[in-house]
Amino acid sequence: MRLLCFSYILLFVFGCSKTNNKRTNLLDYVPENTAFILKTNNTEGLNSGINNSDFLQSISGTSTYKNLEKQLSPLTHLNPASELLICFSEDNTDSMQYSVITKLTKDLFLTDSLPNYTEELLKYNNKSIKKHTINKNTFYSTIIDSTFFASSSKQIVDQVFNSTFNDDNLKKLYKSSSKDKTASLLLNTKSSLAPSIFIEDSLSLNLLTEYMAIDVELNQNDTYFNGIAKATDSTKSLLKIFKNTIPQVNQIQNITPTNSDGVLAFTFNDFTKFQANLVKYQSTDSLNTNTNLFNDIIEVGVIYEGNNRAIILNSIDIIATQDALLSEQTSVETYREIDIYSFSDSGVFANTFSPLITTTNANLYCIIDNYLIFSGNTEMLQNIIANYQNKTTLSTTSYFKNNKEHLSDASSLLQIINVASLKTLLNKNIPDNTSYNIDGYNATAIQFIYDTNFAHVNGIIAKNKKRAHVNTVSEELNIKLDKAILNTPQFVKNHITNQKEIVVQDITNSLYLISNQGKILWKKQLQGPVLGKIEQIDIYKNGRLQLAFATPNRVYVLDRNGKEVKPFALKFNDNITQPLAVFDYDNRKNYRLLVTQGKNVLMYDTKGNTVKGFTFKSANSSIISQPKHFRIGTKDYITLKTENKLYILDRIGKTRVKPKTSYSYSDQPVFLYNNAFTTTTASGDLVLVDSKGNASSRNLNLTENHHIETTSKTLVTQSENKLVIKNKTTELDFGDYSNPKLFYINNKIYVSTTDLQSHKIYLYDSQSKLLPNFPVYGNASIELDNIDKDSNLEFVTKGENNSILLYQIN
Repeated sequence: MRLLCFSYILLFVFGCSKTNNKRTNLLDYVPENTAFILKTNNTEGLNSGINNSDFLQSISGTSTYKNLEKQLSPLTHLNPASELLICFSEDNTDSMQYSVITKLTKDLFLTDSLPNYTEELLKYNNKSIKKHTINKNTFYSTIIDSTFFASSSKQIVDQVFNSTFNDDNLKKLYKSSSKDKTASLLLNTKSSLAPSIFIEDSLSLNLLTEYMAIDVELNQNDTYFNGIAKATDSTKSLLKIFKNTIPQVNQIQNITPTNSDGVLAFTFNDFTKFQANLVKYQSTDSLNTNTNLFNDIIEVGVIYEGNNRAIILNSIDIIATQDALLSEQTSVETYREIDIYSFSDSGVFANTFSPLITTTNANLYCIIDNYLIFSGNTEMLQNIIANYQNKTTLSTTSYFKNNKEHLSDASSLLQIINVASLKTLLNKNIPDNTSYNIDGYNATAIQFIYDTNFAHVNGIIAKNKKRAHVNTVSEELNIKLDKAILNTPQFVKNHITNQKEIVVQDITNSLYLISNQGKILWKKQLQGPVLGKIEQIDIYKNGRLQLAFATPNRVYVLDRNGKEVKPFALKFNDNITQPLAVFDYDNRKNYRLLVTQGKNVLMYDTKGNTVKGFTFKSANSSIISQPKHFRIGTKDYITLKTENKLYILDRIGKTRVKPKTSYSYSDQPVFLYNNAFTTTTASGDLVLVDSKGNASSRNLNLTENHHIETTSKTLVTQSENKLVIKNKTTELDFGDYSNPKLFYINNKIYVSTTDLQSHKIYLYDSQSKLLPNFPVYGNASIELDNIDKDSNLEFVTKGENNSILLYQIN
């Protein structure tokens, strides 16, 4: 039946076509005149990145964004299993068209449940094309050599049968793009669709380079990108002016005032070589300038302040550079003990450095340390002097310090702009005259670092992170999923970075792994809901961790990339009724996986084989809590619990301890507290059983609906609105509370509980003292840990029904 269904999809949903020109990769299908290509290996991560990006969402109200979103809306119904290319091109009427290319898979495009969907099969000239309409939005598709090709233009689909993409330069850049980032952009800058990225209109991408391949990392509050820019040997490219020069460490940020709109800087180690390249680019025979002024310069910059400009020269021999200005020593005024001089050759910069510098208004200058500053505006010079002396330059700001770790110290060409200039650039690219708020994006940067015949590109668009005050709780991420969240998010360890990531499941039973920056790393469809907490094991004993857990009919072991580790998943006909229990008796990574099915238990090794030496098979009735393993001295203890019996077994499943007293037990877990096996009765009494079987109970005044958590020496109970930590009782407001959670981190005890009715998260220390600035908003219990490189603790919880909240305790 599945085969018939798959054949139906192949033959009737898309239409099946053949071509004599066998093509080996997706790039072969790219239409001619493509302006840029968006490549992704993780469409779920891309969609999530777009939906959660504060920057993209801030411009989502523009008509340009809305029109593009509407045009691309059919793509949301595709479920590619591997790489996907989205190509943008212009047709004969200068309208933008898109095309989609990916490998055909069984579940790529399921139409049964689509509302307002129609399709029509078009056959002509030995071609078979499918016309799809979803909510009055039409696109066309075909299949060639098991490759799915779709486009908003029927003409483009017609052309793909007989044309093969043959741009070798773009193919080479395509091979250099990453498979791990949110997406990659391959751009032909000669297209009219190429974006404007520079403040000065004299500069543009098509002047700078012919091709770019950029890997993009979309996070909630920042976007990082890096890649390559390249021009062919036959083209005239501004990048080539850096040929045979060495990029220098940028110092322009040390002189740029924080209240500037931006700065552009370029560097070289040898002005003579740089000038020769620039003359060749400008197609001039010579430059009639006094180049002595630039002989000892390694960095030239332009600071922007409204319509005013200041030109900065960074000298490695300030005395020699000053000697070139001996004829320009007429002092106009003195400001803060810095002389400001007149300058007669204000056109020298545009003549020498065009199109990087075009201003001819620079008839004043001053000297500060190794910097020479030229401008036609006295107030601008005074502003630069004052900010330099006050140490309020760009280099001192927190946002620049935070962002520079994503940039190289040395660059050939660097631009850094503030919010106002970023808005100006957006208005060039999105001419909607629409109001949008991008406040906080104070240091958007892009740099080009020239190498042999190409340049490395790095960039960042980041929201300024306000410095958190001590004892505050700050919301770091609000990650939105497409579907409602099913369970409580939890942390798992990334064995590569030793940091923590987030794992969560939605109501469709899809499991997500999300980075601590909010990026969806993968999404995997599971057979059912995860039972309990996901464990991590090192199945190959090589330091690489896997996720191990059970659903009602499966036991999964997933690797770092969300792939099932063979022979898992194990399938079960009867329901699994408790979370998977993972035992590592001697901490030697010889794991035992204990599966509970009603009153029966099965033990497996990491090869998926039943452990024959484990003899315990069945309890007297259904097991009501997750099996546990404890080690006391040199002995191992396995605990199982039914409503009226506590089993304490050895490794092979034989009774090791037989409690001398029987109780009617609750469904609370078994803990090892004060060297006794500890749990509660159905009526709320605390039960302790020692290693000899002696049992005792204690009335804790708990109701039947109660919860307990313990460490080896700390007992936490919660009953109705009473939270007890080490015998200290805290009366909470009446509400609907989650189970309390106990965390032992850096030798400190933390206890949390969440009022699901009022959406409040409480976090207490071991003395029952509420931590500062709690409660905070949340809709589930929390997971607390240090998830990154700093010393602050973070916790994750559920926000709205489809969002994950990550907080930091400062």
